[in-house]
Amino acid sequence: MPMSYVCDMDGVIYHGSRLIPGALDFVQRLQSAGHRFLFLTNNSQWTPRDLKHKLEQMGISVEESAFHTSALATADFLSRQMPGATAYVIGGAGLTHALYSVGFTLTENNPDYVVVGETRSYDFEKIERAARLIHGGARFIATNPDLTATTEQGIVPACGALVAPIELATGKRPYFVGKPNPLMMWTALHKLSSTPETTFMVGDRMDTDIIAGTEAGMKTILVLSGVTSRALIETYPYRPTHIFEDVGHIPVSESG
Repeated sequence: MPMSYVCDMDGVIYHGSRLIPGALDFVQRLQSAGHRFLFLTNNSQWTPRDLKHKLEQMGISVEESAFHTSALATADFLSRQMPGATAYVIGGAGLTHALYSVGFTLTENNPDYVVVGETRSYDFEKIERAARLIHGGARFIATNPDLTATTEQGIVPACGALVAPIELATGKRPYFVGKPNPLMMWTALHKLSSTPETTFMVGDRMDTDIIAGTEAGMKTILVLSGVTSRALIETYPYRPTHIFEDVGHIPVSESG
């Protein structure tokens, strides 16, 4: 039975705008062997179209449907919780488009939810409004708990950092949908029409990728092309199923 693959992107497929050696070969082997796969990212700012374009610039050609973001996972989760609900959103196009696509209405007037994701448009007025709406009864949701993200310009604040002032002002902690919450893995499995037993989670972080895959019951592959070293693996109480230097060393044909 062919295996399915859920692959993190930054540190696994690329660093910034630089493709990691072996990544193109890995994707081509997945495609030629007929394995189903998804590229996964906790960053909620980008749409699948944005991500498709980014990979095309690096020489990897896949469909928009091959991407799964924390924005899409959040929209899927909320649509199941309260179909056709309303939300006040602090986030980028990836998040607003995802919520529109599941039938949500975006509003500042007594919304059912306050939803926060990555954005470069963030100011005191939005913090104040979000806090007021949460105090008024809106449920607090965030796409992911990452405090920082790595860009070509260096380290920048991510969703977890943007959430912090609102959390402190309201005394309410948001529900985070993205990794390490295994819920994001379950939405990815649903999108792939796959099962945990026949799916690999491929990532470079023990504290997000590997723990999320493990808690979802998936097989896990840690690659050392990102932030995790072999020595660091030993500091965690859980282990990946397999460890490879990079995705180019994953024996795709044998996994099926």
